[in-house]
Amino acid sequence: MSDRKTTPRAGSAAAPPSPAPEGRGGAAALPREALEIAAGYAFTGPALDLGALIWDGRCLPDAQIRLPLPMLNRHGLVAGATGTGRTRTLQLIAEQLSAQGVPVFLADVKGDLSGVSAPGVQGDKVRSRAAEVHQRWTATGFPAEFHALGGIGRGVPVRATVTSFGPVLLSKVLRLDRTQEQSLGLIFRYADTKGLELVDLKDLRAVVAFLTSDEGRTELESIGGLSTATAGVILRSLTAFEAQGTAGFFGEPEFDTGEFLRTAPDGRGVVSVLELSAVQDRPQLFSTFLMWLLADLFHDLPEVGDADRPKLVFFLDEAHLLFDGASKDFLDSITQTVRLIRSKGVGVFFVTQTPKDVPAEVLGRLGNRIQHALRAFTPDDQKALRATVRTFPNSAYDLEELLTGLGTGEAVVTVLSEKGAPTPVAATRLRAPESLMGPVEADALERAVTASALYGRYAQAVDRESAYERLRSGGGKGPDEMRGPRGAKGPDEMREGEPSVVEQVVGSAMFKSLARSVGTRIGREITRSLFGTARRRR
Repeated sequence: MSDRKTTPRAGSAAAPPSPAPEGRGGAAALPREALEIAAGYAFTGPALDLGALIWDGRCLPDAQIRLPLPMLNRHGLVAGATGTGRTRTLQLIAEQLSAQGVPVFLADVKGDLSGVSAPGVQGDKVRSRAAEVHQRWTATGFPAEFHALGGIGRGVPVRATVTSFGPVLLSKVLRLDRTQEQSLGLIFRYADTKGLELVDLKDLRAVVAFLTSDEGRTELESIGGLSTATAGVILRSLTAFEAQGTAGFFGEPEFDTGEFLRTAPDGRGVVSVLELSAVQDRPQLFSTFLMWLLADLFHDLPEVGDADRPKLVFFLDEAHLLFDGASKDFLDSITQTVRLIRSKGVGVFFVTQTPKDVPAEVLGRLGNRIQHALRAFTPDDQKALRATVRTFPNSAYDLEELLTGLGTGEAVVTVLSEKGAPTPVAATRLRAPESLMGPVEADALERAVTASALYGRYAQAVDRESAYERLRSGGGKGPDEMRGPRGAKGPDEMREGEPSVVEQVVGSAMFKSLARSVGTRIGREITRSLFGTARRRR
C-alpha cells in the first residue's frame, strides 16, 4: 500500500512523535498519533474485532480497532463503492455477533451471503490478511436459517397478511401519492371496523371493488374523504401489482418475526439470511417488506433500555431503495422507528454506497460508521465525497485523499465507545471473514432449507375464509347480488328480510375469532402503529 492512502492531515504529523511504550511482543512503539487513536478503541468489555489501524501507509497490528458489543443497538452505516468489500464487512460483523450469542438478520440482495453457514477457505489472500492484522483465522461456519419472500427463491417463505402490513407500507409498494395513501388508510379502517379481514391481495381488491360498485356506493359515501375516482386508482394499482406476481408475498401462515431472535443449541446466535436476489427487479417491494419486519419486531419486543448485548442486529442492504420516492410520512415513520427500536435491543445497520443515500434525519441516528472507499470520477462524485467527509468527526487524516485511496477490505471507522462517545476516526485494515466468502452450493442450500424446523411451519400457503370469500358468497348470493347495508334501521342493520353484508360478516365465526385475537369487542377498529401495521398478539 502506498503512503498516499493514509496521508495524515497537513500539520498533524509535523512534530516528532512522543516516546511511547512498546507494543505487544516487543513490537516497535506506535507513533504518537496512532497511539492516541488506538487508545480510543481500548475497550474493557465485550467487543467485536474489526481489524488493525493503518497509519502513514503502514498496518499497525498492535493497534486493534474494535466495536463495543453493547453499542450495536445504536445502529450503524456500512458504506462504500461497489467492489470495496462492504459485503464482506457485513459478513465479518455477523460472524462475531453470532459467536457472542447475538442473532443476526441479513438481507441478501445479491445472493452471496449464504456462505456464512459454511467454513471458509484459507487461500493466500486470507492467510496474508490474517497475518497483517494479527488474526487467528479458523475456518468456521455459523448456524443459519434461509428465507425467501413469499417462497420466491430458495428459503423458508416469509409472508405477511395485508392487515398486518398496513396501508402506509402498502402505499409505498403501490407507488401511491399522499392523497391516495390517505384514502387507502380509510379503506383499511372500513375493513377493520366491519370485520372484513384482509389476508391477501384478493381480499383488499374485493373490498375496494365492492366500495366502487353500485351495491357498495352507499358504504363508500360513509367513508369521509374517499372519492370514487381515488378508489378506482387504488383498485387499478392493486390489479397491476398483483399481475407482477407479487400475490405470494401476502397471505398465511404469516411469519412470526420472533423466529429471528433464536440462538442455536451451542449458544451462538442464529444468522437469518433473507434471499432477495429473485426479486431484485422489485426493489420497492423488498425494501418495504423489510420495514414491515422491523415494525413487527418493534410492536412485540419489550423495552430493555441499555443492555449488555443487543437482542438482534438487522442489516438492510441496498438501503437507498428504502428511501427512493418515499413520502414525508413514510420517512418520518422510518426515523421514529429507528429512534425508538434501540430501546427494544435491536440494532439496524444501513448498507449502501454513500451516506447521502440515507436521509439526514436517519443518518443522525447512526452511531457506528464503517466507510469503505469512494470514487470521485465526476463532479457529482466529488460533491458526494465532500459531503461524506463532513459527516465524520474531526480527524488527523486527510479524509478526502484517504477515502479515494483505500484498498479493498479497508475502511474508515468511527464507532461509539462504551460511554457512548464517538471514537477517533481510524483507517482500518479489516479482518477476513472465517466463513465462506460466496454462496454455498445450491444442493446444500436446498437441504438446509428443507431440514429446517421452520419449513414445516411456513412452507405450505393457507387460503382460509376472509374478506374475499365473505363478499363473494354473501350468504349464498353472487358478487353482483351483494347489497350494502342500508335502510331505516341504520347502516349496520339489515333491511327487513334481507341480511346486510356487515351483519353477515360480524355474525360469522371468522369475525368473532378475529375480534378475540386483537383483544377488541366486535366492530372496534384494529389498533395500528406508526406504519399503519396491525399489532399482533402471539
